[in-house]
Formats: sequence, C-alpha cells, structure tokens
Amino acid sequence: MSVARLVRGAFLQLKEREFVSAVKSLGAGSPRIILLHILPNVFNVIIVAATLSVGNAIIVESTLSFLGLGFPPDIPTWGRMLYEAQDYLTSAPYMAIFPGLAIFLTVLSINYIGDGLKDSL
Repeated sequence: MSVARLVRGAFLQLKEREFVSAVKSLGAGSPRIILLHILPNVFNVIIVAATLSVGNAIIVESTLSFLGLGFPPDIPTWGRMLYEAQDYLTSAPYMAIFPGLAIFLTVLSINYIGDGLKDSL
C-alpha cells in the first residue's frame, strides 16, 4: 500500500506540471500522456520504494524466523541460524556473527543499489 500511495502522489504531482499541459494542448490522449510522459518520471519513485520494500521484507522474515514464527525448522534462514546460535554465543560467537553480518550487508547493498538507481534515473 505504501508504494501505491507514493506512486499515486507522484502521478498527481506530475499531472499538474507544465509539460503535461503542453502535451494535452497538442492533442495527446490520456494513455499516451501516462505511458510516455508521466510514467518515465515516476520510475525512480517506484524503484526506490521497491528496493526499500525488499530490504524491509528481509528484515521481517529474519525477525519472524528468529522468533520461531517463520519457515519450518528444516528450511535454513538467517533468522533461524541466529536463533540456533543463541545457545553457543560464549563458545562459538561466529555462529551468530556471520548470519547477522549477512543480513546487514544484504539489506545495506540492496538499499545502495536502489539509491544508485534513483540517482541514475
């Protein structure tokens, strides 16, 4: 829903801009205005929101798996690895460090990719 709200807001904002008024005055129809003029200007909002949503989904899945509410125990996930590493924090801390670091680096890299795509578009 949040992505839909952002896209709707961007569409409503761009609909009132001068270049859309100019295209309307030249006789372009609504589908042409949407596809050729408004949608390319909204792609950066969609891409950034999607990449942030992917990072958020990874965090949520890891949290649910850590709490025991995620996938079944026979499916390995980073959250499940963190849960199972709780008992070995004093003797083998690397069992918790590596999955936590993997979650951190994955979410961080996805967010940087989204930010880079936003800047390039």
